[in-house]
Amino acid sequence: MDKPISGMMIYYYIVCKRKLWYFYNQIQMESDNENVKIGKVLDETAYGREEKHINIDDVISIDYIKNRGVLHEVKKSRKIEEAGIMQIKYYLYYLKQRGVEGITGKVDYPLLKQSVDIELTAEDAKYIETVLIDLKELVNKPLPPLIEKKSICKSCAYFELCYI
Repeated sequence: MDKPISGMMIYYYIVCKRKLWYFYNQIQMESDNENVKIGKVLDETAYGREEKHINIDDVISIDYIKNRGVLHEVKKSRKIEEAGIMQIKYYLYYLKQRGVEGITGKVDYPLLKQSVDIELTAEDAKYIETVLIDLKELVNKPLPPLIEKKSICKSCAYFELCYI
């Protein structure tokens, strides 16, 4: 299997490689998870005036673009902020690979009324390239990675699959 790498896959790579493996291999548990449902409601209600879910090449889906050249990703909380930041940096990287220059990003936390400005550095691009190589190797393995116990596991949609 060799699917294009989406922003969600990058997000899951940072959050949990096991979750990424399940997601990539079409084992989906999100539909009944309360946190996912809350996130969907937030997505539907926040920033209602913006054109949302801008799909590019059926690979990346940007939550919305505002003020010409600023990509926005909406997140419920800052619990796993690093993953959200890396997701938007991947969008910037992906677009730069296709000749789109001069854009930046922003991770928005509407419930907190906060946001974080994001730029892609040369160092970020190198890191993303390493992540892409590792991610492709990981998802093509016959079995998911071993469980890494993390504080966020209990609220994960895949908790039962890993621990029960």
